Amino acid sequence: MDLQALWLTLKLASVTTLLLLCASIPLSYWLVFGKTRWKSIVEAVATLPLLLPPTVLGFYLLVLLGPRTLPGRFLIHLIGHPIAFSFSGLVIGSMIYSLPFAVQPITSGFSTIATEILDAAILLGANRLTILTSLVLPLAQRSIFTAAVLCFTHTIGEFGVVLMIGGDIPGATRTLSIAMYDQVQDFRYSQANHTALLLLAISLGALILVYGWRKQLRRV
Repeated sequence: MDLQALWLTLKLASVTTLLLLCASIPLSYWLVFGKTRWKSIVEAVATLPLLLPPTVLGFYLLVLLGPRTLPGRFLIHLIGHPIAFSFSGLVIGSMIYSLPFAVQPITSGFSTIATEILDAAILLGANRLTILTSLVLPLAQRSIFTAAVLCFTHTIGEFGVVLMIGGDIPGATRTLSIAMYDQVQDFRYSQANHTALLLLAISLGALILVYGWRKQLRRV
C-alpha cells in the first residue's frame, strides 16, 4: 500500500470538502432564495462538471492556470510558483469537479424549507445571517451532511482531473487512484487489487454512513 498516496488522498478529500461546503452553502442559499435572472445560467455552470469528461475539465484548468494565460501568470506572481502540478492545483480542480455533489443536495435541502417560516423570521426582525445560521442550516443539516459525504467520497476516487492538473509526483500529487493506475501499468495486480479494495471500502462505508444517519434522523 502506498501510504504517501493514502495520506495525500485523505488530505485532498478533507480540504476539498471543507472548502466546498464553505462555498456551496451561500451559493445554494442564493440559488434558492435569491431573485435574479442569472440563476439558470449559474445553476447550469454549477452542474456542468457532472456531465463534462474529467480530462476535458482538467485540460482547461491546466491551460487556465498555466503561465500562458493572464490568471495563471497572476497566480504565479502572487504565490511564486505555478498552481499546476501542486497540491493547490489538485484542490482547485477537485473543488470544481465535485461542485455539483455539494450544490445539488444542499439546494434540494434548502428548497424543502417553507418560505412562510423565513417570512415570519423577517417580520420578527431577523437579518439574513441570523436566518441562515439559526433556521436554514439546522433545517437542512441532513442535506449538508449528505453533500459532505458525497464530496469526500467523490474526491477520494478522482482520476482524470487529478492526472491532468497534478500529474504523478510521489508525495506531492500522486493520489490513490493514480497509484493504482501505476500499479496496473507495472503489472503489480496484487497491489492494484489492494488499492481498489480500499477505494471500494471507502465508497461503500460512506454510503452506509449516509443511509444509516438518515434512518436515525427519521426515528427522532
